[in-house]
Amino acid sequence: MSSMPVAGIRAGHPGEAGRAADLVVRNAKVYTGDPSHPRASAVAIRDGLIIAVGDDADVIPQIGPRTRVVDALGRRAVPGLNDSHLHVVRGGLNYVLELRWDGVPTLRQALAMLRTQAERTPPGQWVRVVGGWSADQFAERRLPTVAELNAAAPDTPVFVLHLYQSALMNRAALRAAGFDRDTPDPVGGQIVRGHDGQPTGLLLAAPGALLLYSTLAKAPTLDEAEKAASTRHFLRELNRFGLTSAIDAAGGFQSFPENYGTVMQLAQNGELTLRIAYHLFPQTAGQELDDLARWVATVRPGDGDEWLRLNGAGENLTWAAADFENFTEPRPELGPYEAGFEQAVRLLMEHGWGFRLHASYDETIRRDLAVFERLAAEGLFPGGNRWLFDHAETVSSASLDRIAALGGAVSVQNRLSFQGEAFVRRYGAAAAAEAPPVRAMLERGLTVGAGTDATRVSSYNPWVALHWLVSGRAVGGRTLRPAANRLSREEALELYTLGGARLTGEQEVKGRLRVGCYADFAVLSADYLTVDEADIPHIESVLTVVGGRIVHSVQEHEGLAPELPAVVPLWSPVARFGGYQATPAPSLTGVRQAAQVAEAAAASDEQREWRQARGLLVPGPGGPALDDPCFL
Repeated sequence: MSSMPVAGIRAGHPGEAGRAADLVVRNAKVYTGDPSHPRASAVAIRDGLIIAVGDDADVIPQIGPRTRVVDALGRRAVPGLNDSHLHVVRGGLNYVLELRWDGVPTLRQALAMLRTQAERTPPGQWVRVVGGWSADQFAERRLPTVAELNAAAPDTPVFVLHLYQSALMNRAALRAAGFDRDTPDPVGGQIVRGHDGQPTGLLLAAPGALLLYSTLAKAPTLDEAEKAASTRHFLRELNRFGLTSAIDAAGGFQSFPENYGTVMQLAQNGELTLRIAYHLFPQTAGQELDDLARWVATVRPGDGDEWLRLNGAGENLTWAAADFENFTEPRPELGPYEAGFEQAVRLLMEHGWGFRLHASYDETIRRDLAVFERLAAEGLFPGGNRWLFDHAETVSSASLDRIAALGGAVSVQNRLSFQGEAFVRRYGAAAAAEAPPVRAMLERGLTVGAGTDATRVSSYNPWVALHWLVSGRAVGGRTLRPAANRLSREEALELYTLGGARLTGEQEVKGRLRVGCYADFAVLSADYLTVDEADIPHIESVLTVVGGRIVHSVQEHEGLAPELPAVVPLWSPVARFGGYQATPAPSLTGVRQAAQVAEAAAASDEQREWRQARGLLVPGPGGPALDDPCFL
């Protein structure tokens, strides 16, 4: 029996020969997410499914000579996390090329990383910092300057994306991208120029991010083998935080089928360590209906398997209907789009396709709902198709009522963790307190899933998003949402587990730890349900299991997960720095650390008094002394 230390448990005698569990995890504080059986200490798995949940007595009969038994050492275990809005396909294709500033606490450290990476990057390649961070997270509370980028990397192109608001480029990057005084500003974007007419290195989304997308697309890409390796490392990085599933929201510059080939090949090879439900996003304005018509005639939502499956269309159906999430700019005034949008929605509903819609503002949501209500008069809504709005930061109570009546759902993200200060400056603190109104969504019985919108906006770390749901705090520390619009830890976790499963129609097999469900769970570095609130963003998984396979293991469980091949190319930022930059939890630093010292001193006093009362201290000239002759 291959095991960690498992004192007090022995192999049982499975009733059916050869049907013993493949894996048993015991001595855990298991939060099952199942109201009928919310707590347990052990889980047994066979063929990728849970076959027993309970205590040692419940799993012992499932243990055979080949069962791997892992002692969780009393740690908290939770159902595997499911990010309901993650750009995992695109993120995987580029992961090893990107220098991640996710979690970096100071601009000084960020620039030092950039300087080091510039020295490691070969000619012809770029240093690219692409999302997952905000100036608000830095102690300096500011962006880097173009001058600092030029000083850190005088010869290597550097592109730094700040949310979908702006990008900074050094001189070498401007040359590599071909930007000069004659380069015109694209529609919806601005190339900032100096008095001499030359680009300064600052690009602005005004308000759309197409300029930022298209500039980044000028950088070199990986070959097919490198894309597969990059995606495997990105999925393992997500496993690091206990993620076992994600719903890919597609997005700009993510074409089907070519950009999906990597995850399809990994799925075929059995190399995915994250379950992916994906959406299809028409890429060419004016051609959207043609693309949708081809897709609905070829595949259907649900096609695939439990590892890789189609979930519908979106997050755009037509480009004209999309608003933007750049809260530093005024809300965009969209032109007429209803006619083409209605055709797209009708096509999907008539063919049994679900969809998701990017909509940050209630103004957009109201216009979309008016289209749905016209189709509802024909019986197309609610039609049993899964559909949802994404983001919905300013959705109104009246719109929530209409969404509920039409059978819709919502996927919320912690974009205000990173853009909260900009949102407050634009719309005020009162609006930020309800952005989005998660509590009101739940009170109406809406299905709500939670996610991040990583990798180019928020960080992919789900615990940052869970902290935002629970605390209402942005990464800079500002409390944006009052208690009335926050969630309990259990409620937030349900949005990140069962909520995501409901958005893909998998709620019977995913999102809970109960017999018959997928064996997807994580053993955590700290107890999410009891740890100091400020420590939640610092939680990671020490053991992640997907489909009964251990896909991530660290600390006491080091070596249980198979190793990945080394990161390629060798100059990759991930090879030097890794991904998310973890920092110590607040409870282990500063005031808390001093308090722990005080607690230790108090314990020492109690021990001295105990020993003195029992005559175990010998008085000496300088006060009490130990009765050990080595010290006398």
